[in-house]
This record gives sequence, C-alpha cells and structure tokens, in this order.
Amino acid sequence: MTVPVLLVLDADPPPRLGRLTGRARVVHTDEARLAARLPEADVLLVWDFTSTAVRRAWPGGGPRPRWVHTASAGVDHLMCAELAAGETVVTNARGVFEQPVAEYVAALVLAMAKDLPRTLDLQRERTWRHRETQRVAGTRACVVGSGPIGRAIARTLRALDVTTAIVGRVPRTGIHGPDDLDRLIARADWVVAAAPLTERTRGMFDARRFGVMQPSACFVNVGRGRLVVEEALAEALAKRWIAGAALDVFQDEPLGPDSPLWEAPGLIVSPHMSGDTVGWRDELGAQFVELYERWQAGRPLPNVVDKRLGYVPGH
Repeated sequence: MTVPVLLVLDADPPPRLGRLTGRARVVHTDEARLAARLPEADVLLVWDFTSTAVRRAWPGGGPRPRWVHTASAGVDHLMCAELAAGETVVTNARGVFEQPVAEYVAALVLAMAKDLPRTLDLQRERTWRHRETQRVAGTRACVVGSGPIGRAIARTLRALDVTTAIVGRVPRTGIHGPDDLDRLIARADWVVAAAPLTERTRGMFDARRFGVMQPSACFVNVGRGRLVVEEALAEALAKRWIAGAALDVFQDEPLGPDSPLWEAPGLIVSPHMSGDTVGWRDELGAQFVELYERWQAGRPLPNVVDKRLGYVPGH
C-alpha cells in the first residue's frame, strides 16, 4: 500500500504530526519550493496560514493534491481560479477559533465602554481623573457574519445583556439578510465585522457605511482586513462620525510602523490575535490529524469549503 504524501507549508513552530507516523510521508516546504513540490503531494497542509504562496503556486502544470487543509478560518489567502475550478477538496479550521474570538470581542466591547485604554494611559501618566463610563447591558449590537464565529460572538454579547442582531449572506430564521444591514447598523451601539472575505464583502465598511452609524457607536473588525476601507475608518474616527473602533485584522499584515492607523483617535490596534489562546497551535494540529485519519479511511470530511462561496456553508 502506497503511503500518501503530505506536503506541509511550514511555519514556526511546525505542527505535531507524530500520530501520522507510518500513515503519511510528511514533506516540509517553504514558499520558494512549494510550486515544485505540489505535483508530488496527495494532501497539502497550509500550516503557514498567513502565506499567499498557494494562490501563486497552484496554477501550472502537473497533478495537484486531492485535499488542501488550511489551519485558519479564512481561505481567501489560498483561493485562486484554478483551485476553485478543480476537484481538490478544501477544508478549514472551523471549530477552533469561535469562542476565543467571541471572548476577545466581548473584551473589546467592555474595554471601549469602560474607557479602559484611557484609564491605562492616565495610570502611566500618574493622573487621577474621574470619569463616567457606559453601561453595556441594554445596548444594541449588529454582528456582520452568520458563520460559527459570528454566532459565537452574538451568544457571548447576549450573555452581557446586549440586544444582538446577526446579518448573513441570506436571511433565515434568526439571521437578517444584507438588505437589513444599513437599518441595523444605524441603530447599533456596537458593529462587529466577522464575515469571510468574498467579492461581495470586500470593502463593505466604507465611508458611506461609517456615515450610517451613530456618532456614539463603536466598530470592531475580527473578520478579514479587507472588509474595511481603512482610510475611510481613519477619517470617520478623526471626524468623530463614530466614537471608537478596534481592529484585529488589516489590509496588509503586519501593520507597518508608518501606518496612520497607529495614531487614529479612539482606535485599538491588535496584531491578529483574537483567536489565539494558549495551546491553539496544538488544537489546530490535533484537528488536522483527526481530519487526516477520516480522509485516509475514506470517510466524509467536515469543514468542507464551498469554493464558489469562499467559506463553509451554514446548515
């Protein structure tokens, strides 16, 4: 019996794949050698989920892996026309990041409502300045993105007694459709972007959308950086069209030291860490091993991405 070739697009630290000893011939590669090694692989594990090398390397001659798994929720970094049109199955890391991201969003909402960034600044300045802060219970949120991360965010915010609406690609029970988005964000105290990046969602938060929001509202993006027109957000904050914002994802990462976003008033910047809790890499590795065992046994894989939509469809 031929042992399948598992090609791993590496990142440091590498995944723990000891359970696959004897069940896979593991070949590690970097971005530079990926294109040359794709034809020999049965399976591709995109462990370096910040890399766009798959999108560049996939077009070309020779066979391609039957299955690609990315250790991330988003798949926009690897999708290209040739991969989307082919028979290769694509899966993602759905199930690992939902609750950590939801907790992070709740922390950001509480931090902005309670003015914690300013409190820490004042502490560093040794300045005693009493202020009033906002009550979170009874406020309204609009979560844009109806996948598992968006639904986990909604559940967590509702536990804080925040009235929360979810907007998805299509309306269904408990989910609003895109036609309701402007109406909902116009009433929301918290607007949370947790949508996948597709042609329909790219740049959806632009100057017009920030203009629709209340001057007292705050915006959070834990989805994909290119959901947001960053220049429009910086302008909205500078002109006080909205009260504050928090970005965990950006158009280009890492955020360069010269980016004006560092100085945008009322903006919290974090380095794409909302889903990364202690032990998250081990969880991702264990998830892939379980998927590999299912694949090798010929059993159906969960987390299969609809390559036309660019995400795992809901049920």
